[in-house]
Amino acid sequence: MAAFFRKLRNSLITKLLISVAGIMLVCLCIWGYFNYQYLQQKAMDDLAVNMDRLSNTIRLGTHYAMMLNSRDDIQQIINNVARQNDIENVRIYNKAGEIKYSNRSEEVERQTNIKAEACDICHNVDPPQVSVPLTERVRLLRSDQGYRMMGIISPVYNEPGCATDACHVHPADKRVLGALDLVVSLKDVDREAAVYQRNLILLAVGLFVGIAVMTVIIILRFVTEPVKRLIQGARCIESGDYGAKVQIDQNDEMKALAQAINQMGQSIGEKTQALNRQRNQYQNLFGTVPCIITVQDRNYRIIEYNREFAERFKPQPGAFCYQAYKGRDTKCVVCPVEMTFRDGLPHYSEESAVDKDGTIRHWIVRTSPIKDADGNIIAAMEMNLDISERKQLEEKLVQSEKKYHAIFNNIPNPVFVLDPETWTILDCNASVGAVYGFLRGEVVGTSFLELFWDRPDPVTAAGLKTATVIERAKHRDKEGQARYVTIRISPSAYGGVKVLLVTISDITKRLEAEQQLIQASKMATLGEMATGVAHELNQPLSVIKTASSFFMRKLRNKAPIAEDILLTMSEEIDSHVERATKIINHMRQFGRKSGPELVPVQVNDILRQAFDIFSQQLKVRGIEVEWEITSDLPMVMGDPGRLEQVFINLLINARDAIEERMAAEPGHHRSHRIRLSTTRTDDRVTVSLCDTGTGIPNGIAERIFEPFFTTKKVGQGTGLGLSISYGIIQECNGRIYTRPNPQGGACFLIEFPIPSET
Repeated sequence: MAAFFRKLRNSLITKLLISVAGIMLVCLCIWGYFNYQYLQQKAMDDLAVNMDRLSNTIRLGTHYAMMLNSRDDIQQIINNVARQNDIENVRIYNKAGEIKYSNRSEEVERQTNIKAEACDICHNVDPPQVSVPLTERVRLLRSDQGYRMMGIISPVYNEPGCATDACHVHPADKRVLGALDLVVSLKDVDREAAVYQRNLILLAVGLFVGIAVMTVIIILRFVTEPVKRLIQGARCIESGDYGAKVQIDQNDEMKALAQAINQMGQSIGEKTQALNRQRNQYQNLFGTVPCIITVQDRNYRIIEYNREFAERFKPQPGAFCYQAYKGRDTKCVVCPVEMTFRDGLPHYSEESAVDKDGTIRHWIVRTSPIKDADGNIIAAMEMNLDISERKQLEEKLVQSEKKYHAIFNNIPNPVFVLDPETWTILDCNASVGAVYGFLRGEVVGTSFLELFWDRPDPVTAAGLKTATVIERAKHRDKEGQARYVTIRISPSAYGGVKVLLVTISDITKRLEAEQQLIQASKMATLGEMATGVAHELNQPLSVIKTASSFFMRKLRNKAPIAEDILLTMSEEIDSHVERATKIINHMRQFGRKSGPELVPVQVNDILRQAFDIFSQQLKVRGIEVEWEITSDLPMVMGDPGRLEQVFINLLINARDAIEERMAAEPGHHRSHRIRLSTTRTDDRVTVSLCDTGTGIPNGIAERIFEPFFTTKKVGQGTGLGLSISYGIIQECNGRIYTRPNPQGGACFLIEFPIPSET
């Protein structure tokens, strides 16, 4: 029985019922109390209103008799009214407090205390009140039998008729002549209130019982039964049955809780499976990890070990660690296991020992504590990683680094190691001194940009970081002499830091040889142009000769020369002398040596200069020239003298190809034409030179820019013109190539990049 009551006391339904019943009981009591009080007060207020109305009725009913001073009529009216049920007493007081009329004859002419309860309503102040509200004119009394009574007193006011009547004159200044007192029994009212109170209590008890029964049913149906199922499901999860499902049909929080428990069971099951897999995985890792792992007690005895340790050393049960795989009779002098037991922290060491085959083995040893639930160290785990091969590789790496430094220092080309952000020279090899004349200590720590003839601005320097090869850079050596170099830049690592590895190739002598070769090609070109130049000079000389012969003839004949004729012939002589001077200066400038300096140039102007030398030659040979020049071309970077040489070489080749076709097709009236055009694309300027000559056979189109390759007959060409032209265009960062001319012959196209600042 005690267990039953203890279970009942700890039951959720008991707690819910007690809580709900207590709250409901308090609410019903409060509701009943205020409801009863309200209705009782409402009944008393209604009774007071009705009594006041009855008092006014009595006062009005006696009004006529009072005006006639008919005392018998007044008394009869009072007696008749008093015969009604529940009316206990009807009195009329005068101003002095005497009872003048009453349904009880023994009270008539009785003097009452003016401060008595009935009169005190108005006479509690001096002077007495004239007008009193209804709520203050009502009083409750107790009869001799003990039941309650309600009394209401109403003032009888002085009227104009009373002040003028001859028989009972009252002074006009007296406003109240007396009072009518009506007393009513509350016996029936109290009896009905008691009946209502009893019924109200019965209703509250019925509601309490009904609500309690419904609450018990609802709690049993929607709380107790689902809770039992939830408890059963939780116990299934506790027992390991994670797939058990709690089924609840109601759509409320209980169902949501059941779904949460089902989801929890599923999640616990999945996590348990994952935990089991991880445990198996960790056990497998511990057994198969490719390093030596042991677990030792405080006496350095091996408690547990992995498969690698077992296969390599085949330990005996209870063996000491220093005996099992280190071949010692005592523990190591520096023992990380001992230190772990001492301070409870992981420790690290490197150890070496002679293996069974006589080779030296090296290990990295790491230890960590194993603690129980109370935090006490019960064992230490030692992991040994064999690093013998790594030690051998380190020795080889040291040798390799020595070899690398030997190569770095003895390579014939200067090599710089630069900071990629500041261009500071971090290191350099000995060849820097051979090319630049600087010792290593003189350049390390300085900026690599200081070696340039013209120090690059920040924007240009930033662009150098993305370049891989910089051709024909102009540097300065220790003596201040110019050195032309090719710079190759590649990102690398130096001492674990990102650097730029810069290799320098000195091309100064090669450029000098190329300059000589280009100059020789210029001289050969001048030789080929000699006939055309002679023809160009012959015309102005003929004009000068004619003018001088005219002057001499006039002078011999002593004939006068008109001033306008003299002026005209003098101007002709002057213009042709200027033309001859221009041709000679152009030839002299063309034949002069020039350095490989790139400056902004206008290709249209250089193309016209090259054509001026050949204009007469082409005209004499019957070769037409078409121009398709795009005006306002942007400037490109190039060497004006060398670019003119390229255009002259192409014009010579076009002329020779057209003449060769003329010779191969005698009498054939074909159009012999050279078309010169310049165009611009988004980022390039293109120069096109097309001829109607013999063209370039497909088999040799890829070889025409090779040195000493020519299709001309022996003695008519050196094979260097196009090769030199190719090199000059490459120096300008351009491209030259050929394609067939749709009208017959060949086209040479030259593309120049437009500088970004243009």
